[in-house]
Amino acid sequence: MLTFKRSSALVLLALLAIWLIGLPVWVGVVVIFVYIGGLVWGSIRISSQFYMPAICSGKTEGRQIAISFDDGPLPEYTAAILDSLAVANVPACFFCIGKRVEQYPDLASRIVEQGHTIGNHSYSHHALFDLYSSARMKEELEQTNRLIYAATKSKPAYFRPPYGVTNPNLAKAVKKTGMTTIGWNIRSLDTVAKDEKKLLEKLWKELRPGAILLFHDTMAITAAILPEFLQGVRARGYEIVPIDQLINEDVYA
Repeated sequence: MLTFKRSSALVLLALLAIWLIGLPVWVGVVVIFVYIGGLVWGSIRISSQFYMPAICSGKTEGRQIAISFDDGPLPEYTAAILDSLAVANVPACFFCIGKRVEQYPDLASRIVEQGHTIGNHSYSHHALFDLYSSARMKEELEQTNRLIYAATKSKPAYFRPPYGVTNPNLAKAVKKTGMTTIGWNIRSLDTVAKDEKKLLEKLWKELRPGAILLFHDTMAITAAILPEFLQGVRARGYEIVPIDQLINEDVYA
């Protein structure tokens, strides 16, 4: 597997070889540009595990999947989503933003009381989060865990990076917290979807054993399609299981 450390070492060796052999400067420039492109690719694809380990699917011989929700909790939609999950008797994992847990601790508590998993999705989910220092990132993770514990008496062991973006600073921060990074391998794109039918068709088409699906409990369309989606999953012979069962990793520290 190509990682940040390995690719950096390869580029340094390539540049050294170019210098020793006496190849034109433009060859080195091309190598550097390719390297930069690789850094960007590794940052935006959590499944690449370029900067840090991340679990993006489960290993199962059966037709089992797990579903997850990011960016909540929000009263407008999280409550309705929890209602739908309760009616269908389906477990889910909610990766919560710390500042929203701080605002709506009762919703965070309800998530756990209904038997769902709660995970850490940073405190701020700020647009510039990926530019923060490792120390500041670590503090956000710890602050969020403290807030979740205060609301639920559970300390999350799972972390999902904001926007799914990773980099060396985040890798250091997560390693220091001892948390497990969780990604996904089916992205619903519910934050941009406009047509409920098309969104459902997309999701059903992409279903596969061991999948971890990414939804957002901050979107009206997600709350609207969830009951039909859950029915459709079962109709296609799939079982939605707790994420810790799918990936065999402890959910709480």
